[in-house]
Amino acid sequence: MRSSLILYPLLAMVLITFVVAVTMMKRRLTFLTSERIHPQQVATAAKMASVGEDPRAADNFRNLFEMPVLFYAAVLTIFVAKLISPLLLALAWVYVLTRGAHSLIHCTFNKVIWRFYAFFASCLVLAVLWLAIAYQLVVA
Repeated sequence: MRSSLILYPLLAMVLITFVVAVTMMKRRLTFLTSERIHPQQVATAAKMASVGEDPRAADNFRNLFEMPVLFYAAVLTIFVAKLISPLLLALAWVYVLTRGAHSLIHCTFNKVIWRFYAFFASCLVLAVLWLAIAYQLVVA
């Protein structure tokens, strides 16, 4: 199996992050323009929240720099250590799908229990991914 295949889920997570970033920027610019708010008036997250901006995309954008950091480390570990396997590749893609679902839920209808299920599933998959990496590193 080509070791570069593990980089595709990594690129997909990067794409999700950029899609959320663009969504956040579009929503913020639309909000600031429609409310005639000068950007300097909302220079901090607290100030932005105080003016009533929809925080869903911004909150999700911050989330994409929390647990996914461990995903990026896992993928790079797999790539550098040449641990690629069908199991690890499948787990990486399942992680991307669960995080994609989390972002979609968070940025749209934001039903908290559904968002929690997506988040919990992604954490579980990430834990299994790291356990599989640890196992392969110890066995190898």
